[in-house]
Amino acid sequence: MAQRLTVVVAGSTGKQGGAVARALLERGHKVRAITRDPNSSQAKLLANAGATLVAASLEDTAATRKALEGATSLFAMTVPFGGTEAETRQGIAAADTAMAAGVHLVFTSVGSANLHTGVPHFDSKYEVERHIAKIGVRATILAPVAFMENLFFVKEQLARGIYASAVPPARPLAQVAVADIGAAAVRVLEDAGRFTGKRIELAGDELSGNDAMAILARVSGRSFTYFQVPLNLVRQRMGEDAVKMYEWFDRVGYTVDRAALHREFPDVAFHGFESWAKTQDWNTLLQSA
Repeated sequence: MAQRLTVVVAGSTGKQGGAVARALLERGHKVRAITRDPNSSQAKLLANAGATLVAASLEDTAATRKALEGATSLFAMTVPFGGTEAETRQGIAAADTAMAAGVHLVFTSVGSANLHTGVPHFDSKYEVERHIAKIGVRATILAPVAFMENLFFVKEQLARGIYASAVPPARPLAQVAVADIGAAAVRVLEDAGRFTGKRIELAGDELSGNDAMAILARVSGRSFTYFQVPLNLVRQRMGEDAVKMYEWFDRVGYTVDRAALHREFPDVAFHGFESWAKTQDWNTLLQSA
């Protein structure tokens, strides 16, 4: 490691931001962790690991600017929970603040967002990508595909022996472990000169729901029955945005050159689904569901 970085990490108590913050700390870098709630359990864990907590949000540009004083980099990601327009505002605010501070920005978008998918929360992230290119901030775009950890959202069904997914059982879907997003992001932050201006799609595996279910059964020692969740139920529970995403998964789906990805990050051991599944404590996860 040639330089000790000081990285401001947005979304630090979430999946991606948390993975990035932990990986940076493990490699000896300084982390200023932006969080809306410094008293949350995840924030306290980061503080105990050595991060400096910053009570703010990306749209609080004054607080973000202050956090970036003396920093080398900003890792930023957005979520559409406040609506896609709010998500785009957050990303644009992050890009503008990074530009003003003169730091390297690593922004996580989503796989295939640049292909005009028509999925609202893909398009909102691509609007941020377009803004980043327009203003010329020193930046790298990471574009992860579906998270392997999304399986935890259906752990109650798994505990009952049901593998529930809105993707048809034979349709392959590219997936990535969140820890691998963190590892790749850290390599990008550590070698900003090489990665500036690049857009990199992240995936560790591509397999069908049937394949994933069989692997999970083998690893966990349990048996499962595949249940394809009807899109009308997805619409009721998650809204039209999610329906469009699952329709796009079935119609097009992610395409990631994983061989090229391994060449780009030779020291990141991207997990296949089975190797990821073996790192999980399924007895505990499924007993507590």
